[in-house]
Amino acid sequence: MTTHIGLLRAVNLAGYNRVRMSDLCQMLAEVGLKEVRSLLQSGNVLFQENARTCSELEILLEGAARKRLGLETDFFVRSAEDWKTVIDGNPFLKEAERDPSHVLVVFLKKVPDRRDVAALQASIKGREVVSVKGRHAYIVYPDGIGRSRLTNAVIEKSFGSGTGRNWNTVLKLGALAL
Repeated sequence: MTTHIGLLRAVNLAGYNRVRMSDLCQMLAEVGLKEVRSLLQSGNVLFQENARTCSELEILLEGAARKRLGLETDFFVRSAEDWKTVIDGNPFLKEAERDPSHVLVVFLKKVPDRRDVAALQASIKGREVVSVKGRHAYIVYPDGIGRSRLTNAVIEKSFGSGTGRNWNTVLKLGALAL
């Protein structure tokens, strides 16, 4: 069985898109996924499945969440092998070691083209630094994420739908999956 990590976009944020992790895990089990568990209350799940691709799992889970939980949100699914690549590919290792809560990985649905990456980098008004590798944008927020003008809305304007996890969470999920 292949271990997968599923990330939900924008759940349990200030009362928006509320979902109990126990309900989410039950939904995943009901659609046939195995060894389902969650991490934190922010939409991080791990499960095992062999028959479907990550893209197929995203479509399955988005439909099931809509139908069974009344939840309209995007899922981002990566295999454990993909997750290892995310961890190994971090171009900001010094920053992640120094302050992991200020390093974010944004998981994307598609690979952004070079023009979109250049446009996002040109729009940065602060000290943030962005590096894109495949369907993952690594961002350093030296002055904190909460005060930055490089918001999820700005990122999604350039790259399409995405969901971010700080480096601490990326490593915790990796420890559970690998």
